[in-house]
Amino acid sequence: MENVLNNSIITALVITSLMGLSACDGNRGENSLGINLPFKDTIRAVGAGASFPAPLYKNWFVLLNQQVPQLQLDFQSVGSGAGIERLTQGVIDFGASDIAMTDTQIAKVSRGVLMLPMTAGSIVLAYNLPGVKDLKLSREAYVDIFSGKITRWNDPKIALSNPGVNLPDQSISVVHRSDGSGTTSVFTNHLSAISPVWKKDIGAGTAVEWPRNKGTFVGGRGNEGVTSLIAQTAGAIGFLEYGFASKSNLTMASLENKAGKFVAPSGESGSKALAQVQLPENLRAFITDPEGDESYPIVTYTWMLLYKKYDEPNKAIAMEAMIQYGLTEGQVQAKQLGYIPLPDNVKERVAAVADTITPDFKINLNPTAEKK
Repeated sequence: MENVLNNSIITALVITSLMGLSACDGNRGENSLGINLPFKDTIRAVGAGASFPAPLYKNWFVLLNQQVPQLQLDFQSVGSGAGIERLTQGVIDFGASDIAMTDTQIAKVSRGVLMLPMTAGSIVLAYNLPGVKDLKLSREAYVDIFSGKITRWNDPKIALSNPGVNLPDQSISVVHRSDGSGTTSVFTNHLSAISPVWKKDIGAGTAVEWPRNKGTFVGGRGNEGVTSLIAQTAGAIGFLEYGFASKSNLTMASLENKAGKFVAPSGESGSKALAQVQLPENLRAFITDPEGDESYPIVTYTWMLLYKKYDEPNKAIAMEAMIQYGLTEGQVQAKQLGYIPLPDNVKERVAAVADTITPDFKINLNPTAEKK
């Protein structure tokens, strides 16, 4: 069923900036965020998808519910592939993916899809190697580790970039994702961009065939599973999102970027990489190997996937209120949790696209939100 929104309902919805609250007539909930809803009913919405932004989204929804109890949002961390599948089946209200949907995937969703980049982050190589804290990995070295060509930590290709570091004669355990994963897609697309051999032999995707007959490879479900395996396995190295690695106090390698510089993962080096990329009109960008001396080499936007049409007008309003929060106060939380806040121009473009859910309503971004 198409979503036909009553103009009077949309006109009644007023979402002010965080710094300016409007009066409330008693029929609408008021809160310190300035989100005023034109209904009293509780709206429950379920989302599912990428584990990469899951800690951030769950944080958003708890804090939003504290201010706007009518909005009860839940997010299930099931991986990007499963999130896209459930959105296509229509069994969730919104999805999340670290890879933008393709035109073919979008065509399967009868209600249409809006792809909104809501935050960004770095994919890091975290390792468990007691006594080695400042590991540097050249592009050739980390491609060879994940292709099973380098199987021991004291391999000459690793030692070459780490003079004076006592690298142990120890086998490497490579930890990867066992589920369909946007994180895997981002990582393997990067490897395909920097290595023709990787592109030919293994390729890129949400799931790939890891070289089981070369070295030790073990899979973990979600960023959570990869984090746990690295922490528990001496000699392990794996790819995961920066926030998970940072929160778990995992040690992360500095990686050689396109300019030939070794760059450690951080909010600053991630932002430097994003600054090299222009988002197209459909907000779908694949950042496989960014330019810049100070750019961290593996970064990605992560998208919320919303329907263009919702059968329930109040749910459509709730979805736009969710985006409102994510683009304002939510960006403060993003920085605190190790994600890369969206640049102002990107927030404005996301807000403009989100406005099409309820055409008569314009998201009012708060330009001071990230200054808190």
